Amino acid sequence: MPKSHQAHRDWSPGRFLNWAADIGPCTAQVVKRLLEDRPHPEHGYRACLGLLNLARRYDRQRLEKACERALAIRSASYQSVASILKQGLDRLPPEEEAGSQETLPLHGNVRGAGYYH
Repeated sequence: MPKSHQAHRDWSPGRFLNWAADIGPCTAQVVKRLLEDRPHPEHGYRACLGLLNLARRYDRQRLEKACERALAIRSASYQSVASILKQGLDRLPPEEEAGSQETLPLHGNVRGAGYYH
């Protein structure tokens, strides 16, 4: 094994999952997806390291909230989580479902879904 790869010999998917589970369940779910969405789990190691390295720059609660938000928007990637943290979106309240608060404008030509039933 090349010297540049020998440091990675002790890494395993279980090690990353345990590390992420210490932070929180959403972080563990993001790491699980990073490992499973690639042909080989080893391809996701760098993304997992980057994600878990964010716990050094941001506190664990913020990382967990950012992972929760990334899962909610179906974008479980390092780039999404890092962007959420950088923009402070993890501190905002979770967005409601778009359809639950949608109201139609008052206009004679707007009939709504009930008109067609």
